[in-house]
Amino acid sequence: MTASLRLDKITADNVLAACDLAVRPDQQGFVAPVARSLAEAYAQPDIAWPRLIVDGDRLVGFVMAFFDVRFHPEDPDDRPRSGLWRLAVAAGEQGRGYGRFAVEAVCEEIRRRGGTRVTVTWKQGETGPEDFYLKLGFRLTGELSGDEVVGERDLTGAHGILPAPRVAGRSR
Repeated sequence: MTASLRLDKITADNVLAACDLAVRPDQQGFVAPVARSLAEAYAQPDIAWPRLIVDGDRLVGFVMAFFDVRFHPEDPDDRPRSGLWRLAVAAGEQGRGYGRFAVEAVCEEIRRRGGTRVTVTWKQGETGPEDFYLKLGFRLTGELSGDEVVGERDLTGAHGILPAPRVAGRSR
């Protein structure tokens, strides 16, 4: 990673490059294509926070957060959650800390908005992201969201929290 690592907003100038971003073939069953994520963000702009992971002038990944979503709205005790909706690091860019940077940037944005927990869901499987999320301090909650497990990380303590990353283009 370089000092020029940042998150950028999706714009007319970078949207096609974003849609071309692809993970390794063995990971494609674990994360939706960026184009689908952008369509979902467009349809739900009040909860979606899509960003490109950029190193210098290179697009290396995509991350999308969600804010204040109730997983079970029919349950009056269900609390709103914020967290990581999608994460995709380009096939040739993996293993360089870009995913970790993106997760920490999402955590920082959640803290900035007053949140104290970050939620993520993932499909379990041999080449899936479970080990990655567990190493970053997420703990399984025992819940399911569709066919995905739910993990959460506490943002209030010092355990597992890294220095805040530089995030370009922050906006609600």
